[in-house]
Amino acid sequence: MIIVRMVTDGVEVTDPDRLRVLLPVGPLLLVAVGANLLLIVLLSYVVLRTLFASGPRSLVRPLTAGIAAYTLASLINAALITLIGPERPPNAFAPDEVFTSAALGYVAAVLAFVRTMPPGLPRIRSILWAGNTTVAVCALLAGVTSLLGLLLTVLIGLTCAALVRYALGARAPIRPDGRLHEELRRFGLTVTGMVRAEEDEDGNPRYLAELDDGGRAEIIVLSSENTAGFWRRLRDLLFLRGPVAPRMLYGVRRRAEHAALMSFSAHQAGAAVPRVLAVGELGPGTVLLARELPDSRSLDELDDEELTDDLLDLCWRELGLLHRRRLAHGNLDGATVGVLGRERAVPPQRAALTGLDRGAVAAPQLQTALDQAAMLTLLAMRVGAERAVDSAVRALGVPATAAVLPFLQPAGLPYTLRVSLRADRSLLGRLRESVGGIAPEAPSEPARLERMRPRTIVSVIVATAVGLILLYQLTGVDFSTIGQAEPGWAVAAVAASVVCTVSAAMVLIGFVPVPLPWWRTLMVQYAGSFVRIAAPAGLGSIAVNTRFVTRAGVSTSLALSAVGLSQLVGFLVHVPLLLVCAYLTGTSYWTRFTPSPTVVVISIAGTVAVGVVLLLPRLRHAIAARVRPYLRGVLPRLLDTLQSPSSLVLGFGGTLLLTVAFVLCLHFSVLAFATPETEVSLAAVAVVFLAGNAIGSAAPTPGGLGAVEAALIGGLTAVVGVSAAVALPAVLLFRLLTFWLPVLPGWAAFSHLQRRELI
Repeated sequence: MIIVRMVTDGVEVTDPDRLRVLLPVGPLLLVAVGANLLLIVLLSYVVLRTLFASGPRSLVRPLTAGIAAYTLASLINAALITLIGPERPPNAFAPDEVFTSAALGYVAAVLAFVRTMPPGLPRIRSILWAGNTTVAVCALLAGVTSLLGLLLTVLIGLTCAALVRYALGARAPIRPDGRLHEELRRFGLTVTGMVRAEEDEDGNPRYLAELDDGGRAEIIVLSSENTAGFWRRLRDLLFLRGPVAPRMLYGVRRRAEHAALMSFSAHQAGAAVPRVLAVGELGPGTVLLARELPDSRSLDELDDEELTDDLLDLCWRELGLLHRRRLAHGNLDGATVGVLGRERAVPPQRAALTGLDRGAVAAPQLQTALDQAAMLTLLAMRVGAERAVDSAVRALGVPATAAVLPFLQPAGLPYTLRVSLRADRSLLGRLRESVGGIAPEAPSEPARLERMRPRTIVSVIVATAVGLILLYQLTGVDFSTIGQAEPGWAVAAVAASVVCTVSAAMVLIGFVPVPLPWWRTLMVQYAGSFVRIAAPAGLGSIAVNTRFVTRAGVSTSLALSAVGLSQLVGFLVHVPLLLVCAYLTGTSYWTRFTPSPTVVVISIAGTVAVGVVLLLPRLRHAIAARVRPYLRGVLPRLLDTLQSPSSLVLGFGGTLLLTVAFVLCLHFSVLAFATPETEVSLAAVAVVFLAGNAIGSAAPTPGGLGAVEAALIGGLTAVVGVSAAVALPAVLLFRLLTFWLPVLPGWAAFSHLQRRELI
């Protein structure tokens, strides 16, 4: 860092903070803001693209690393404030805020995210590195942090990325080198050729090797850094009961030893399973597992016409060999069950089983019953429920097949089968009906295999979180203060609420191509206020406005386009205002060089909302069906509006005035209960309203009831900084003026308009 030296009365003074005087802060601020916005946009793009291209699992590492880095940086800053204090120690060789901003949380988070993001997107990755470096350099040149603080930030980001890669699995393939060949030669295996294959279910690298004796081998490299399978088994262990839960094999050595034990035990039982050829060590925490690769085809590779009754009987026979020796497979699916022989013209003489690594020796009856349920489900996916049940009856008998009925449920099936069932959710029901048809006395009550369902856990967590939030908000609230509002600010809030209705009428008049009477249009807005108490947020007003415009002589398609245009313009005004006000909520020197937490939260929430809507087909189709009629003719109607200055002023001006009026109404409501010395930021109040309004629009309750109140109260306390004793009555007053009081005149307007057949 550049050091400026001054000489005063013969004494040399060193003060790096004087560097701010020499450097223009304005250009640095502009560069930092531009880099921050670019980072936000690119990170959102990477998240959405990864979500659709690779699935949610690929986002676990980068998101966890980013959150961990930001949290660790914040904890370090808080610890320094506690130990040293917010004031700069005298004669400290550091900028003023080196102790309060020693670690740059945003820079560390982006660094950790980029280090753990999925491979690909080289240009995006390069731009992220450049943007993050730009933000860090601007902070350093502006004196916001020091070189030591910047090094600490980089260390935090790299450390969190490395820890997350270890905890969640690095998935970094180990290249076949001399160590691997040398280790195989210890066991008398000479490799003449080796190719990389797909990873196994736990993400371990796999290789297919050609041996000098003409045989083929499968080589799996087990690494302690890859823990993806461990976390999946831990999840099942928490959710499933007793023997149903998978074995927790800690360490790569135990996993390799268990695989060798299962292979040896299955061979002793006479089953056709691959033999383990070698279990060696490639390095600390890295174990090699080599087993023969039989000449077989899996069920997934077989055509439907090859799945004869004889082949089904062979599959049951091979599974029976394991069960007679108290061995459970535990991972039956289309890839682990197959037949020996590669020739399609030759009928198979024997079935083959692979993937016994998750099996169990000395297995109880429950585990063998789960194997039978998995085999029955697997065969039913290929040949249908009736043929699968008939094959089970031939192999097991009627009583044993009937005993499988309580275990025909997703919780007891291997993960791959559970995923496959999503394409045919009625399959298990058809299987139960088929089993019940041959054995009416079969137990129909499902066995209890789960400790708890994921839905139950989520419900308990959400209910607990909501309860704690409401309890925290209501603690210390004096409800008698609701009647103690400052009259002047209350009257101003009332006036702002009236302006809301007038501006809504302006919007409709501006975007509708035919003249609409002002008074009737105003009555329609009040009628919409009455209807929305019984309809989800937004739908009531849209329906009433569309009906009114249609009765005014406009075609249905044009009415839908006009109302849809008003909704679209409202959205286009809403989002920029939200971002601008959110950025203005940052007041400290440092927040001007990095986005405020409000901007980050809004960006994350927006990305999550878009991802959820586009990822879930049902939700995507439902929203598309709801929005499509209103947006079908929006573009032509928008072009017509742009050619009319009066319509442009009324439409766009009314939309902006509507938002401003709502913000002012909430602002005045807060001032009505705040003490005179309390500072209430208008920009922060605007952020709270705009975010709360978005939550209310997404809530399925009428008018966003409940969701809006909770969002506004939480936002006022967290973003604006007012106490809950002020936020609660302020929100109640705001909702009273904008939601409840318009109901009575709205009922009168709705009745009048209906009698006149205007809606």
